[in-house]
Amino acid sequence: MKQLKKSGEFGHRAYSLLTGLGRHELSVLLCVLVVSGGIWGFVALADEVFEGDTQSIDEAILLALRNPADHADPLGPGWVEELGRDFTALGGVGVLMLITLGGLGFLLLARRFRAALFTTVAVPGGVITSMLMKAGFDRPRPDLVPHESIVYTASFPSGHAMMSAVTYLTLAALLSRMQSQLRLKAYLLLMAILLTLLVGSSRVYLGVHWPSDVIAGWAAGSAWAALCWLVMRWLQQRGQVEAEQPDSTQVD
Repeated sequence: MKQLKKSGEFGHRAYSLLTGLGRHELSVLLCVLVVSGGIWGFVALADEVFEGDTQSIDEAILLALRNPADHADPLGPGWVEELGRDFTALGGVGVLMLITLGGLGFLLLARRFRAALFTTVAVPGGVITSMLMKAGFDRPRPDLVPHESIVYTASFPSGHAMMSAVTYLTLAALLSRMQSQLRLKAYLLLMAILLTLLVGSSRVYLGVHWPSDVIAGWAAGSAWAALCWLVMRWLQQRGQVEAEQPDSTQVD
């Protein structure tokens, strides 16, 4: 009986090890696909945008979100328009800076000092990249409908869409590397994706970006976040960044 029990325990541990290994390999594969797909998608979309191939669908979507009788009036009651402004504020520099500082505070309180240092490079690096790309492409803002939010910079890619993707997705990716429980990882990533989608969609609804600007921002920001996850994993394997916390829910 003892021998059978030991054999069963060994089999359970081996199964858990193989399952965990497969999950980690799948995560790496997905991140590699997001990086390559995001870069390819951004480059392809940028080429289409500056050849004018997206203009007709960009205009059609913007007009579809406005009252046909009055293009100054976004679809929906006033509270929907106000909600759009609230969502777009989640991608503003001030809010993103506050969110980043909150994530850093969490890592410091958890004594993940090297992870915090990596975060101070990863998130600002993505934001700076977004600003440089916007200045480099210098696409004019939409003039088809009145803007429902103040704008200061060029249009492509959407700074709010890319910076929110960079900030929320990168923080979620890095913080998820500090957790071992799958449900916590999934929660962090799903919330980050939801916030990123709300911010980007609100920019189109408010008429301050072409839809192609937002999609390009999502593509570039997602690629950056996935790349940060891969670098973080590599550093953890080398022992240069703190490893994942042990899963207290696992049964020995």
